[in-house]
Amino acid sequence: MKLKVYQYQNCGTCRKALKFLAGKKVELEVLPIRETPPKKAELKTMLKYLGNDSKKLFNTSGGDYKEMGLKDKLPFLSLDEQLELLSKHGNLVKRPFVLGEDFGFAGFKEEEWKKRFR
Repeated sequence: MKLKVYQYQNCGTCRKALKFLAGKKVELEVLPIRETPPKKAELKTMLKYLGNDSKKLFNTSGGDYKEMGLKDKLPFLSLDEQLELLSKHGNLVKRPFVLGEDFGFAGFKEEEWKKRFR
């Protein structure tokens, strides 16, 4: 299975992550996160890898997150409502959003990635 990487081309963190993966010669399927946000099923899968902490799915430093007032609203939204928002608004998703066959990453922390990709 190819590694599925949702990224935003103007995101420096995404560029670092893709460069890291290229250096490891990982086979990728790269998708534009704004135009093609992760599907609800993918978000649910990622949620398991993130310890079921839905806030870790969100790009909390992004403009859309702030404009929508999600800092205050998020605690009152059901999980289904949160996943619906994320699946419709790629800018809300923490990036890069990376799904493998049995693991996932939301964001790029090189030390964590080095443990997975040797």
